Amino acid sequence: MRLLQSERNAGLLIDVLRSLVAEDRFKLHDFVIMPDHIHLLIEVGGDMTIEKALQLIKGRFSFRMSHEFGYQGEVWQRGFTEEQVLNQQSLMAHKLYIAENPVKAGLVTSTEEYPFCFCSLAREKMGRLKQDQQGLKPV
Repeated sequence: MRLLQSERNAGLLIDVLRSLVAEDRFKLHDFVIMPDHIHLLIEVGGDMTIEKALQLIKGRFSFRMSHEFGYQGEVWQRGFTEEQVLNQQSLMAHKLYIAENPVKAGLVTSTEEYPFCFCSLAREKMGRLKQDQQGLKPV
């Protein structure tokens, strides 16, 4: 199922990720939302585990899909794949893999074109900061 291919649903998932980061549940270093799966580069600490972090993400997204959009179907498949980042070289390799995923899938021709990823949100935020610094109001 390609539930995440719509802008509305991908935007909702981004909002869920932002809210959990704002609640200091985990650190989000990178992500990409593909039409039928996601890649996350998260850092957990304290009593938070990767399993708990994913339960929070999946649960909150499913709850909001149901309550805000009336979606009653299955949202997530069971389980996930986890890889541990051990050093800076591994971190950079994972970030590159995540960034290149939409290109490899044929969704865009360059990573800069894909809207549902960490880099796109960072570019958007930088644009807003520049506008604020120049005294411009977004339309």
